[in-house]
Amino acid sequence: MSLLRNPLTLTLAAALTLAAGGCGGGHDEPAGTAAPAVRAASAPVERLTAAGAIELQGTVAAERTASVSARVMAMVTALHVAAGDAVSRGQLLLEIDPQVARGQLAQARGALGQATAALALAERNLERFEALAATNAASELELDLARMQHDQARSAVEQAEGAVAAASAVAADSRVTAPFAGRVARTLVEVGDLAAPGRPLVSIESATGRRLRLQVPESLMARSRLASGDRLRARIDARPELGDLEAVVVEVAPGADPVSHTFEVELELDGADLASGLAGRAWLPGESRELVAAPRDAVLRRGGMSLVVLVTDDGLAESRAVTLGEELAEGRVEVLSGLAGGETVLVGLAAVPPAGARVEPVAGQGAGS
Repeated sequence: MSLLRNPLTLTLAAALTLAAGGCGGGHDEPAGTAAPAVRAASAPVERLTAAGAIELQGTVAAERTASVSARVMAMVTALHVAAGDAVSRGQLLLEIDPQVARGQLAQARGALGQATAALALAERNLERFEALAATNAASELELDLARMQHDQARSAVEQAEGAVAAASAVAADSRVTAPFAGRVARTLVEVGDLAAPGRPLVSIESATGRRLRLQVPESLMARSRLASGDRLRARIDARPELGDLEAVVVEVAPGADPVSHTFEVELELDGADLASGLAGRAWLPGESRELVAAPRDAVLRRGGMSLVVLVTDDGLAESRAVTLGEELAEGRVEVLSGLAGGETVLVGLAAVPPAGARVEPVAGQGAGS
């Protein structure tokens, strides 16, 4: 019986000893490893009262645009320019088969010759009847008929001279030239196409001078009362490096479009070298509003999220997701949600620090600076 009890007693004693040793060892180990301190500058999150703005979409257009056409119907025989080419005033753009125009000019000149000969005959007849009437050898009726024929012949000459001038101008249209200096926006025909009166052949736009065309709803137009000379803030979506541009209102449509119920407003973008057709935006003055502004350098983007790192009252780092609005002046950005204003955030961080890390302000910067 004693042989059976000894092993059991030893086993229980060993278990108690191990349990006691385990509990004692837990008091000797540290509860956890502290996160490394974060050294960074800090800045406050502010609540601001900003002037309200109403955003409008627009399109960049050249100051001058022309669709060059011809007044003669004939085949295009040569095309001397391509899209993007710079052209000077009077430079040859394309040539049209001149045979039709030359034929019309020849017909006009022939008609002028006939009219001139008829006028010469009418003048001689008038002189004869005037001499006969002086000796009572011709009646008043015959003299009046001679005068009428002379006047008709003279009018026919004037008409023929006009036809020759018109045919000469049309013949000159066989060489289509640029109406002003600029660059070719598009060529609308190829060699072999048929040019017709009124059909655009080449589109030209001025090389300098750009405008932003806006469609302003009638309700906004009534409130804003835009007029020539007003200055608005504008931005080109495809050229963010240009930042905000100062645009001047140069044209305001006197009436609204009956379909869209909008007024067309043109803004001059002074000094901006932009391609026509780009999308742009401009802002009309609106009512003032309250907003929360944070330093742009305080925003970290991770996994499609925007984060800022707050400094708690205990001097610890705490990350928070935020929703951003538009860019503001002086290196700030609007915060739509996530901050209420009055918080302190760290700026210039390369990565989000661990939660609860101790914040050590950079020399010369305080937690509320």
